[in-house]
Amino acid sequence: MSLFEDIFRVEDLNPDGKKFDRVDRIVAKSERSEMYMQLDVNTEIYPIKVGEKFSIALATTLSTDGTPDTGYYTQGGRHSLADNYEYVMHGKLYKVSEEGSHPNIRAEIYISFGGLLMLMKGDPTTFNQFQLDQRLFLLMRKV
Repeated sequence: MSLFEDIFRVEDLNPDGKKFDRVDRIVAKSERSEMYMQLDVNTEIYPIKVGEKFSIALATTLSTDGTPDTGYYTQGGRHSLADNYEYVMHGKLYKVSEEGSHPNIRAEIYISFGGLLMLMKGDPTTFNQFQLDQRLFLLMRKV
C-alpha cells in the first residue's frame, strides 16, 4: 500500500560535503506537493545527477494487492511494486516532528534505511498515514 507518491527534481548533491565514497546525499523538491527531501543514495548501484527527475513512492508493502509485509523475502516469481522501480530500500520511520506556527506549519519525517537516511518536509496532512516505528519501502525510478 503506497502512502506517498510524487516526482522530485534533484536540486543539489552533498550540500555538507561528500562523506562516503559510494553514497551521495541528494537534495530534491517535489513537483506536486511542495515537498523538500534529503536522501542518501548508494550511487555505486544507482547513480543520480543534479537536474534529474525521479518518481518516488513510500509503501508499507511490496505486494500489489496490499497484503501486509511479513518481513521475509520469498522467491516465487510473484509480481510486486518493486517490478515498476529501479531502486528499492527498506527502512524504519524513526522521527516525526512539526515546526512553525499556523498557517505555516511544516511536518518532518525521518527514515533510516540501514544507515542511509531520508528527511522529508512538507504539509502535515501529507504525513497523516505515517506512524513512528513504521516499516517502509522506498521505491525510486528516473523519469
